[in-house]
Amino acid sequence: MRIALAQVSSGPDPVDNLATIGEWTARAADENADLVVFPEAMMKAFGRGLRDVAEPVDGPWARAVADHADRHDLVAMAGMFTPEDPDRPEGRGSGTSTPRIRNTLLVTGRGIHDGYDKLHLFDAFGFQESRTVAPGIDPCLVSVPARVGGGALVGLSICYDVRFPALFKALAEAGATVQVVAACWQDGPGKLEQWRLTCRARAADSTSWVLACGQPVPEGTAPGTATGAPRGVGHSMVVDPTGTVVAELGAGPDLLIVDLDPEEATRTRVALPVLANRVTELEPVRRLA
Repeated sequence: MRIALAQVSSGPDPVDNLATIGEWTARAADENADLVVFPEAMMKAFGRGLRDVAEPVDGPWARAVADHADRHDLVAMAGMFTPEDPDRPEGRGSGTSTPRIRNTLLVTGRGIHDGYDKLHLFDAFGFQESRTVAPGIDPCLVSVPARVGGGALVGLSICYDVRFPALFKALAEAGATVQVVAACWQDGPGKLEQWRLTCRARAADSTSWVLACGQPVPEGTAPGTATGAPRGVGHSMVVDPTGTVVAELGAGPDLLIVDLDPEEATRTRVALPVLANRVTELEPVRRLA
């Protein structure tokens, strides 16, 4: 299947961001992509109020993204914000009574229209996502069809999720051969190295393809500079099931096109059966000295 990673920035206006999604979806379609992945927070950039734009995945913003995907006959994934559902379990509370939203990865096109809510919230490096965002509940995967071949089962994750290998292993055990990471990776000293390390590690320990798409370094900002809210480090990449980077962008806006064989993950799991070999039920840790 042919995939596209659209390394683009979002701004404060959801309408402008829709235009960006439309433009880059058309570029991906011109390259005959089956799947185009956009970064996290494409609906509206972090660092500004998000509650005012949050809407369900069947709302007008998401439906407009669906129109772009349907017009170009591909599957599109893009980060958005949805209202917290009062009928769903609250999960790990925020310590505040203020209504929160969910950080959602919209998946739409070719008969698909749904979303994954981010499980692991970024309460790190001085940022506290859980103050305004409620955690998701369910790991999610989706069957993405391809023009040639059978397509792939694709696991979904958002940004900070990539630091948690259990999620990627669970998705692989459920059948995912390809895993998407949509991100606004917080820049700063050492953060690019951590981005590369975690993306490669999740591919290797789940023996899956990893499609990691983040926002670029903001215009006018030097790479490696910490920003007040997560924006991006660039360097979106495709990693094969052994953990080898097969293609990687630079710091600025760009489109990455890669042809990949999902069955390569199946072959890797036969040759290197780390999922089958791992011990899943450990005895209590015994201290030797």
